[in-house]
Amino acid sequence: MPLTFAEIVEHPAFEHVIYELSPTKKGTLAVAKGRGGPFNIAYEIHGTGPIHLVWIMGLGAFKWYWQRQTKDFGHDQNGKYSCLIFDNRGMGESDKPVMRYSTFEMAKDILELLEHVGWTSSRQIHLVGISMGGMIAQELALLEPERIASLTLLSTAAELINTIGYIAHLRERINILIPKSIDKQIAEIKTRVSSTWLAEPDSDGEFPTNGDRFAAQELKKRMDIKGFTRTGFILQAIAAAYHKKTPKQLQELAERVGRERIQVMHGTADNLITFPHAEILVQNLGGEEAGITKHIFEGRGHYLPLEERKEFKRLMEGMIEKTEAL
Repeated sequence: MPLTFAEIVEHPAFEHVIYELSPTKKGTLAVAKGRGGPFNIAYEIHGTGPIHLVWIMGLGAFKWYWQRQTKDFGHDQNGKYSCLIFDNRGMGESDKPVMRYSTFEMAKDILELLEHVGWTSSRQIHLVGISMGGMIAQELALLEPERIASLTLLSTAAELINTIGYIAHLRERINILIPKSIDKQIAEIKTRVSSTWLAEPDSDGEFPTNGDRFAAQELKKRMDIKGFTRTGFILQAIAAAYHKKTPKQLQELAERVGRERIQVMHGTADNLITFPHAEILVQNLGGEEAGITKHIFEGRGHYLPLEERKEFKRLMEGMIEKTEAL
């Protein structure tokens, strides 16, 4: 039986569900001057290595959601990798300006951040984006394709389309915005992850199951009432909902970045951005026959770096090694 909200909060592991990972550098940067700003983006760099990884988080999530990858790359291999993580506008420690958000403008925020930290060389960044973060990564790759050493698109889409039927699709979108009790919120977010992974013993060894740790992480975020706001969530959701990259734009992206530098990963049980989105994305980038790498995870849900941490690390290291040699 999953732990309840009260049981999770009282669990001794709850206080350190967010890893204690000291950054090499952290700060805030005022961005978007002349684009509705300025407003501040909070960021951290972990590691001091020559290989630069940029991790773009998805809708309603904080930069520390990358904590497993931050540890695997920026701490356990800190002399090899440097990892840049940040809160997108509207979330976490970044400002939450009330204005129209778009994935294009959010990509420009990241470009300003890359200029600030000095990551501006040709083929210097290995760009990773999940969900809405993958949409932002597409925009960034179109803006500065020559900077991209590799592009990893996780659980994302070129455009959100209806793959489950009109009524079910409408219910899904409305359901996101309906106020619910905290236990119902956590139960709903758990449906985005594969049930088999949720039921397994906690991979970190402190909570009874992965599901309980996952719930604790979500609760930690939602209890941060300054970092996680309804307004910020809705503004980000609008950006994701209106994201669209045409087949022509994706062809341009693939040609300029290089198809051999692009990989797409998706779980077949993803019920937030369903699996057909991955098939369309791969096809419009040119397909596997043209050099796009596709990794399909049978029975897995939306959060692949969580559900498949070890395999995701292996695949990332393989892509990095391949593209660093190009």
